[in-house]
Amino acid sequence: MKKLILFATAGLLFFSCKKEEMIQNQKNESEKMFLTKATTKLSALAKGAEQISGIGFYATPSECEGGQGATYSVKMTGDFEGCLYVFIDKYTCSPSGTYREIGRERFVGTYQGKSGTFWTNYKFESKFEGCAADGSYLGAEIFGRCQHPIVKGSGTGIFEGVTGRLDFKDDVEAGNFPYIGHIM
Repeated sequence: MKKLILFATAGLLFFSCKKEEMIQNQKNESEKMFLTKATTKLSALAKGAEQISGIGFYATPSECEGGQGATYSVKMTGDFEGCLYVFIDKYTCSPSGTYREIGRERFVGTYQGKSGTFWTNYKFESKFEGCAADGSYLGAEIFGRCQHPIVKGSGTGIFEGVTGRLDFKDDVEAGNFPYIGHIM
């Protein structure tokens, strides 16, 4: 009888351990499926986003021709090679020298050796030595930065269907505009 009770107890323990193992395996599989789905979803969201970077410089008239109506032009180097034509729409400057500007830009150039164009709507914020009565800035720039979201549906050529954003941070000592961003 003791052998039968021992055998039955061992069987119950074995079954109980197997049941716990089966439950743990199901949990592990569920977690794996969840993580796989989440990773796949994140990968799908990130798919196609490409990091870009380079430097912009004020362009000379011979470097960026054809920007009719543009306030000024920026010569782009790095991932984007070409000209960024800037159209200032509105600006203001506070007595402390804080200058804000909004406008539009048209990029004409290449990416990975292929030509195209796109438009941005930008917002520029900076600090200058002072301000003029008309709301423009006076003196030297102390620091500045701007954000340039690409206008959806504005791209042509290599940029057809592209969205994304460029961010510039002015290097006032070097007199240029390093940029980073992404396009999708």
